Parts: sequence; structure tokens; C-alpha cells
Amino acid sequence: MGGPQKALVRLGGRTLLDRAVAALGPQVTRLAVSWNGDPADLAGLAPDVIADAPAAGGRQGPLAGVIAGLRWAGARGARLLATAPVDAPFLPAGWVAALAAEAGPGPVLARSSAGRVHPVVALWPVSCLAALEADFAAGTRGVMAAADRLGGRPATLEAPEEAFMNVNTPEDLRRAEAMLGRRD
Repeated sequence: MGGPQKALVRLGGRTLLDRAVAALGPQVTRLAVSWNGDPADLAGLAPDVIADAPAAGGRQGPLAGVIAGLRWAGARGARLLATAPVDAPFLPAGWVAALAAEAGPGPVLARSSAGRVHPVVALWPVSCLAALEADFAAGTRGVMAAADRLGGRPATLEAPEEAFMNVNTPEDLRRAEAMLGRRD
């Protein structure tokens, strides 16, 4: 968006990161933020900060964050990892439990009641780590493509499409501010 790291962009007086931590924190046992910048930038703003999966060429996208998260979760004995993008400030309450109710051997991906799949809003079995690392090493960068190869399936959440809105541009930020005003 041409300014600070997206996680530090302010929406309604709070950073996108703060909104994500506040929304996801109560739904999980432990929370970490996958971050491809200097961890000092998030000092005091996030419980645990983990670096994206290392790879040549700099930032590697959301799949690198999923892999880093799976490594982090596995090191803590977790069986599942919930992932969500920091730039989705309106995710529905209870989405982690809704996806967990459909957990199986592959990832469970969020699908809005409008039918669109949101693969970064997902629940990943830690057992998928080795396969994801192999896909990543082979050049896969798309979360949906990786989830498909692992037998991922969408689970419909009773939420409108706007609940999955991403703030990627200044126009998106203005739209989110307007949505926030309607929610108050």
C-alpha cells in the first residue's frame, strides 16, 4: 500500500495486526505472527513472531507463512494450525471451531456463504508440513494449489463475502473504514 508494512496500517484507530490478534487470539490455544520483516518491528505487538520459511529471492507469499507456522506449531506439539491473513479485519467469529468440526487428514479451507473459497483462512494438520515443504522446494507458491494436492476441502462458513475482505489498496482501506462505521 506504499507505506508501512501492511500489518501496521491503521483501521479505525487500531492496526490491522492488533485487529487480527484480538480476533484470532480467543479462538486458539497459542498465537504467532508470521513476519517477513524485522521482528523488532512487532516487539510488544504480537505474542510470538516467526520468520517466513527461508527461500532464495526474498518474500515468498502466504505459503511460506503457512510452512513457518506449521514448523512453529509442530515444535510446540500442536496437531493443527489455524491461519488467517492479517489484512482481513472482518473474519467471522468462531471460524476456527467451524473448520475444526470438519478437520481431517488434509487442510480445511474457509468458504463464504457466497461460495468463494479463501485458502489462507484455513486449518492445517501439522502432518502436512513435509509435503508442503516439498511442494515449496519444487516451486509451488499458491496456497490453493498446495491445499488441493493435500486433499484440502472447503467448509462453508455462514458469513457474507465481505467478512473475508482483504485490505490491499488505499481504496480497500477506505471501504473497510466505511464498513467499520456500519458495524459500530
